[in-house]
Amino acid sequence: MTGADTHDGSPTLDAVAKLAGVSRATASRAVNGGSRVSPRAQKAVDEAVHRLGYTPNQAARSLVTRRTQSIALVVPEPDELVFSDPFFARTVHIVTRELAEHDFTVVLLLAGSGDQESRMLRFLRNRQVDGAIVVSHHRGDSLPDHLATLGLPSAFIGRPWSDTDRLSWVDTDNVAGGLEATRLLLDRGCQRIATIAGRTDMTAGVDRLLGWTEAMQAQGRDTDAVAYGEFTEEGGARACRELLGTHPDLDGLVVASDLMAVGALRVLTAGGRRVPDDVAVTGADDLGVAERTEPPLTTLRNPLSEMAAEAVTLLLGQLDGGSVAPRRVVFAPTLVRRESA
Repeated sequence: MTGADTHDGSPTLDAVAKLAGVSRATASRAVNGGSRVSPRAQKAVDEAVHRLGYTPNQAARSLVTRRTQSIALVVPEPDELVFSDPFFARTVHIVTRELAEHDFTVVLLLAGSGDQESRMLRFLRNRQVDGAIVVSHHRGDSLPDHLATLGLPSAFIGRPWSDTDRLSWVDTDNVAGGLEATRLLLDRGCQRIATIAGRTDMTAGVDRLLGWTEAMQAQGRDTDAVAYGEFTEEGGARACRELLGTHPDLDGLVVASDLMAVGALRVLTAGGRRVPDDVAVTGADDLGVAERTEPPLTTLRNPLSEMAAEAVTLLLGQLDGGSVAPRRVVFAPTLVRRESA
């Protein structure tokens, strides 16, 4: 190649066009996925790209496709929680893997409240990404309203609180999960079943509590044995101590997440309560924690891998010019029985 065919030692688009025997404009359209390129020319350009090891300039490519080839993964949580919870680690892994197969890069946006949220919204408003996937949405977050107004292609993992008719989302049937876990303990013969509920500003926390409540009411049981906590190990421990103080006769415990259940198991063991002989315990999520507890935890498997992959599919459908009508996909949880119940 001559000097005109290279830039800083790398092959140029001119070199691709020359080798393929097409004009530079045709080579540009073929490389960037444009239309009006014959199959013969496309094949010649593809072969030239492969032979030369040509890599398109992303900035130039964006001018043609009007895309950044990047997707924001928005997590409205503090970074210390995101990097300690297996739920988020699995979500980032699956979303990144699925998008990489379609030549998209993931931009991870962590945002609490105040200035962080304002900066994140400004980033999205400036269209520095082609779309967004939102996970762990809270009541009071302005994300659903802003995304719906912006018209930025997006999908939520977990049902958003608002704009559910204008946004696409995937979720698991957390009400059904709460029902199934509670019925398991009722069928086991537990007489005093309590629950450690998750955050009331998250739909997962509210729905799992609703499932427990409905199952208890269907059997004419009291529904006052409730304690709330963050979806963390320490949150579960605090809530368990509270329940043992107010309901020392509890013999069944439905916990809103496996991490919370780990904290509850620790408190029960320290208090001399045998699991499951004295207190039967269930968790939720099954993301690698439940099988390592002592005893191994009966839990509801949250199909997070399938949910994350489906969220990517919903988003790509919007980017590819498919139907812009919002779609909702709800997965069924699966009860995984282990020794704790």
